[in-house]
Amino acid sequence: MGASCIAPFKGSIAATVRPDKLTINQAVATVHPLASQSAMRVLKAGGNAVDAAISAALVLGVVDGHNSGIGGGCLVLIRQANGEILAIDGRETASRHATQNMYLRNGEPVPDLSQSGPSACATPGQIAAMHQMSLKAGRLPWKSLFADSIRIAEEGHAASRSVGRSIAAETTELSKYRASREIYFRSDTQPIREGDILVQRDLSNTLRQIADQGPEWFYQGQFAKACSEYIQSIGGILDIEDFEHYNALLREPLKSSYRGHQIIGFPPPSSGGMHIAQMLTMLERFPIADWITNAPEKYYHVLIEVMKRAFADRAHWLGDSDFVDIPKSLLDSDYLAERMSDFNLIEASKSIQHGIPPGQPIGQRTDQSTGQNTGDSVDKRLQPEDPADKKHTTHLTTADLEGNWVAMTCTINTSWGSKVTVPGTGVMLNNQMDDFAIAPGTPNAFGLVGAQANAVGPGKRPLSSMSPTIVLDAMGEPILTVGAAGGPKIINATLQVILRVLDGKQDIASAIAAPRIHQQWRPEKTWFENFAGTDASSAIPASLIEVLESYGHRFESSTGLAISQGIQRQRDRLSATHDPRTQGLSVAE
Repeated sequence: MGASCIAPFKGSIAATVRPDKLTINQAVATVHPLASQSAMRVLKAGGNAVDAAISAALVLGVVDGHNSGIGGGCLVLIRQANGEILAIDGRETASRHATQNMYLRNGEPVPDLSQSGPSACATPGQIAAMHQMSLKAGRLPWKSLFADSIRIAEEGHAASRSVGRSIAAETTELSKYRASREIYFRSDTQPIREGDILVQRDLSNTLRQIADQGPEWFYQGQFAKACSEYIQSIGGILDIEDFEHYNALLREPLKSSYRGHQIIGFPPPSSGGMHIAQMLTMLERFPIADWITNAPEKYYHVLIEVMKRAFADRAHWLGDSDFVDIPKSLLDSDYLAERMSDFNLIEASKSIQHGIPPGQPIGQRTDQSTGQNTGDSVDKRLQPEDPADKKHTTHLTTADLEGNWVAMTCTINTSWGSKVTVPGTGVMLNNQMDDFAIAPGTPNAFGLVGAQANAVGPGKRPLSSMSPTIVLDAMGEPILTVGAAGGPKIINATLQVILRVLDGKQDIASAIAAPRIHQQWRPEKTWFENFAGTDASSAIPASLIEVLESYGHRFESSTGLAISQGIQRQRDRLSATHDPRTQGLSVAE
C-alpha cells in the first residue's frame, strides 16, 4: 500500500469496445458556485475532467479558504477514459525536524500546539499533486488553469455564509497573525462578514507566479524561502529543505467489491478507502436494500456496529504506509466476518476493541490507542466538546464526455488551518500535524485517538479521513463518484451515500440529501442529524432514535454531518449533486 514507481494501476476487467463518448453530457459538483462555474468553463473550452478539477480546486482555495487551499494538501482519484486509475497523494508531510514528543510539555500532551500556530504546520502538498494531475492526465496548459482563481483573488468576491461564520468562530486565533488580520478583518478591525467583498491581492500574485514559473517557485523558490523564514521566526520548524524534498506520490488504488460493483478507494495514508471497504464487506451479508426501506431501525443499528469496528481498527493499525506495516489482511473477508460474529440484531455491542487480522501476532489484546487493557478510557480533559460539529475540508468532483472522472478531496484541516498566513503571499497554512496521534489516548480536534502507527515522525504523512471514491459497474465503467468533508464524518457519509445508491436504488441527489448518522468508536456515542438543511430530507425521527436507544446506543443530535458531493451515471447521462447542507453548485450539461 506504499508509494508506487510503476505504471498506474489498471482495472483487471478487459477493455470493451464502446463509443468515443461515454456520455452525452459532462458534470461538476463543488461547494461554491464560482468553483463549479470555473470547472464547467474549462470543460467547455476543451479541457477534460482533470483540467476542470484543478481549476475548481484553485478557485475553492480563494473563495472557500477556511476549508482548503494551496497551503494544504489533497488526495485525488482519477479514472481515465482508457480505464486506467490514478491515485495521487498530495497529503502534507511533517517537517524533517519533527519528533514524536514535540507536543509534550513536562511529559503531558498540549493539543493546542498541534491545532493552531506555527508548530501545527506540515509541508503543503496540493500544488505538487495538481501538477502531477496535469502532467499525467490533463489536456490544457498548466498556466491556463489559474486564470479564474487569479482573477477572483485580485478583483474580490462576496464572502459566503460559511466563510463569514468561520471567520467569526476563529476571530481570536486569526487575529494573532498580522497577515491573517490584514486579509480577514475590515479596516475598522471588525472581521469580514457574509456579503463583504474579500480581496486577496497577495494570493493572486502567488497564484500568478506558480502559473508562470511552475511548482518550482513554490517548492524551491521564493515561496519556500519566505514561508520557512517566517515560520521559524515565530517558533515553527518548517524549513526550505522540507519544501525542496516534498513529492506528490503515485499510490496503488485500493480495490474492493460490493454486490457486483468495483469500489475504488484511496489507500493509506487515507483511512477512508480501507474502512469503507471494510464496512461494505461487513454489510454485504445483510439485506440492506430491504432495511433502508422497511426496517430503518435495523439499517441504522448495523451501520453503527460496523462503524465502531472499523474505527477501532483505524485507531490501532493505520498510519503512513511508507513508515508502518499496515496489514492487508484487514480486508480479509473471513476476518471481517469474524469482526461481526458477535453482532446482535437488537442489542448494541459493548467494549469493542481492534481486531487481530490474519498474519498478526495475537498476544495480549490491549487498546494501544489509549494504553488501557479495556480500550474504554480516553483523557476526558482533552476531549473536544463535539467533534461532530467540526466543519472543514472540501470535496469536488468532475466528469467529462469521454469518461474521465475525478474525485478530489482537499484540506487545510480544521477551519483556517493553523490560522497562520505567510506575509506577502496570501497563503494560509494548514494545521495538519493535529492529524497525527500526538500521544496515546489524546484525541485530536475531531475526537479521534491513535496509536504508534500514526505517531509523529519526520517526513511522515498523518493519517487522513479523506475518502475520494469511484464506483465502477461490471463492465469497468464509472457509475458513481462520491466523497465528503468533515473530518472522520467523511468516511461514514461516503459509505451512506454508496449504500443508498447501490442498495437503496436512490438517485444521487436523494442519497446525498438523506439524513445521516456518525459513530467513530471514541467517544462512545453516535451522532444523528436532527436537521440536515432546508433542502435536505427530513431528519431522523425521534421515535426511531428511541428504538435504537432501547438497543443500548447512546445518541447526540447534530445539525449537519459532513458535506458531500457526487456524480452519477445512468446509461449515457450524468447527474451531479452538491450537498444541500451548504451553498454549493452542481452542473450537468
